[in-house]
Amino acid sequence: MMKELALKTRKKAIKRIRRKSPEELATTWCQEDLLYSGRGKAIFMILPTRGCSWALSQSGGCTMCSYLSDSLLEDIKAEKLNKIFIDLISQYKIKEKTAVKIFISGSFLNPEEFPEESRKFILEHLNEIDKIEEIIIESRPEYVNKKILIECCNHAPNKILEVSIGLETADDHTRKYKINKGFTKKDFERAIRTIKSLKKDFNIKSKAYILIKPILTSEKEAIQDAINSAVYAEKIGVDRISFCPSTIHKGTVMEELWKKGSYKPPWIWSLIEIINNTRKNLKIPTIMDTSGLGTPRGPYNCKKCNTKLKKMIIESNLTQKIIPTIKCNCYNRWIAEKELGNFTRSTTEIKYQAYG
Repeated sequence: MMKELALKTRKKAIKRIRRKSPEELATTWCQEDLLYSGRGKAIFMILPTRGCSWALSQSGGCTMCSYLSDSLLEDIKAEKLNKIFIDLISQYKIKEKTAVKIFISGSFLNPEEFPEESRKFILEHLNEIDKIEEIIIESRPEYVNKKILIECCNHAPNKILEVSIGLETADDHTRKYKINKGFTKKDFERAIRTIKSLKKDFNIKSKAYILIKPILTSEKEAIQDAINSAVYAEKIGVDRISFCPSTIHKGTVMEELWKKGSYKPPWIWSLIEIINNTRKNLKIPTIMDTSGLGTPRGPYNCKKCNTKLKKMIIESNLTQKIIPTIKCNCYNRWIAEKELGNFTRSTTEIKYQAYG
């Protein structure tokens, strides 16, 4: 049933998309970040592509993701893509250690989404820039195989290549029925084993994205699921974790539920509980994404503490230290929702056809 709902929602969203040129879709920014070697800079780069194959399929895509709305929905020639990349990277004078994070609203390793010629061109170009230490790419696990990873590593032999995969949760039921992700833990584990098998010969690493609070999940469940998923990811050999708190994207199943009062993003207090738990119990770096924090569609506490806590989370990402407790009146409201949410939420079965 979730696939049908996701597909119906996706089709409505695509009809509303205002088509943009590749140049309009491309963007970049730079900020301080934590590299494997310590604090440094990260260049974020969004490149225009046809969009995620999973989202474009009859699956309807993931219930929280709207990146398809920022895609071309058609193929782009390698020459065009390469020029856009050069225009973006040329904006920076890279004088300190830097990571480059490439986002394509899909899988960098899928040749149907991203031309092989562009993959080679971009990796080889970044390999020649001395101060770049890491190149971070994203892919679904089904596109992770030795052949393509060896090719990528050979294109950028002087850099750390990190493959980021949206695990989202260690719970297969949640991933299938609440996120509609389209793969299992076995698929994810196979991809991580493939990456690990190449570490002897290449400087390659893996990262897992973990979603905080999928739809149909209480606050307490969301916290525990994120912690459990991080423990699982470390256990199977992931090198780094990025927590992604839910933010309401337009044209998604998550937005449909949010509009009807049946979903809200996690509290910022919940994010801090997750951070502090993983800081204490995990050895690998964990990063908490702060996009959308303190906005109506993102993780929210109250106006008194939102900004302060966001700054504390950003600093904690860089230092990997525990976030100290601060006083705020909204803290007790969070405690009450966390402890009582499982009892007060509706148990009514969702009528998917209601979203027509």
